[in-house]
Amino acid sequence: MMKRFLFLSVFLVTLSSSYCVVGQSFYSYRSERDLILTAGFNTSTYYGDLKDNSDYLDAKPSISLGAMYYFYPRIAARAEFSWVTFSGDDADSKDSGKIRRNLSFKSSNIEFSTTAVINLIPTLPNRRFYQRPKYNAYGFVGIGGLYFNPKAELDGTKYNLKPLQTEGVNYSRFTFIIPYGIGGRLQIDPFFNIAVEMGWRKTFSDYIDDVSTKYIDHSASDPITQQLADRRPEIGLPPLPVGAKRGDPSKKDAYMLLSVKVEYYLPFKVGLNQRKLYNTKRKSYYKRRR
Repeated sequence: MMKRFLFLSVFLVTLSSSYCVVGQSFYSYRSERDLILTAGFNTSTYYGDLKDNSDYLDAKPSISLGAMYYFYPRIAARAEFSWVTFSGDDADSKDSGKIRRNLSFKSSNIEFSTTAVINLIPTLPNRRFYQRPKYNAYGFVGIGGLYFNPKAELDGTKYNLKPLQTEGVNYSRFTFIIPYGIGGRLQIDPFFNIAVEMGWRKTFSDYIDDVSTKYIDHSASDPITQQLADRRPEIGLPPLPVGAKRGDPSKKDAYMLLSVKVEYYLPFKVGLNQRKLYNTKRKSYYKRRR
């Protein structure tokens, strides 16, 4: 008798647990989700004095993480943190003048941005999140900031270039940026989208690569600064005179991110009133089975 009672108890607990799991799974579809987690796997391309104008894509690794929230059926706000890498090397240039200049840099950088995302196709009123358009295109624009730290390698050692003041300028490692671009997304299931995005960044600094204006007198500087300020002697050329052109200050540096993003609808509802969500009939494949 006791064995039968124990068996029946275990059976009922198991059945109850299964029912709860099914119920929770159903509720996860039924509940609205309007906060979206974004994760991007990107390539970053820097545009500046140490790149040729024809170098439109120079893939360097980058990743991003952010969140997005829809205020209107067509418009969302997005905030993102990104780790981006840049590099430039005169040795890779097709310009003989740049090859003789022989400068180079690499950097790991942190970006933060907030953007308005505007979709081509809006979500229809009173529709649930999983009833969003299967395909969509969008544009975005916003504001942000970039912390950068250019470095150069000499005899196997990497040096931070900013403290050396190679052009006699104590520039800031932070610059404001204006991110803007376009993208397209595909719904792959009720909770996930895949998006491909191309975004440009206008910066307000010309020292992301530590190159901007002209050569200065470094005769009183330490040998490392002298070598990194004018690297022509490394390839058998004489140093350039004080005042000679080192960079072009007429254009600020810029960069571009080409991204593949995963968007996940988190199980949160930011709004307070959910009753209007149930004014429309649920799709048949989301109905609870009897």
